[in-house]
Amino acid sequence: MTQTTSQLLTSSDKTTTIDARGPRFAALITTVVLVAALATHSLWVIAFQVLVFAVGALRGPQFTPYSLIFRRFIRPRLKGEIPAEDIRPPQFAQSVGLVFALVATAGLLAHISILFTIAAGFALAAAFLNAAFNYCLGCEVYLLLLRLR
Repeated sequence: MTQTTSQLLTSSDKTTTIDARGPRFAALITTVVLVAALATHSLWVIAFQVLVFAVGALRGPQFTPYSLIFRRFIRPRLKGEIPAEDIRPPQFAQSVGLVFALVATAGLLAHISILFTIAAGFALAAAFLNAAFNYCLGCEVYLLLLRLR
């Protein structure tokens, strides 16, 4: 018998929810930042993205600068009901992005260009999937791990 997403995420704790459109908007900005990092091989650009991922992983995606931009400028212009999403899958996705961005940073610092390119490329692919198709790869991995548990 398979469990539904809501059954997997149900817990006795009060769970924080966020506007489900926010992570998709953040993925769009992340895509642009990672493309810039790959194009320039800039330590500063990838370090900035590491910082954003770290905030999202440790405090929650609702505390990232991308979320601030979404809440301040984008959400007030959106119409209709606000779709809510459990914070845990996107926060896990931020953790996965953080790992890839840290590996990319290590590749740059060690002058291993291929390591930088592969790690940043994986992060870019995941961000692009979310931005373009609303498919959060990290969220799906989170749910898969819950099912396996």
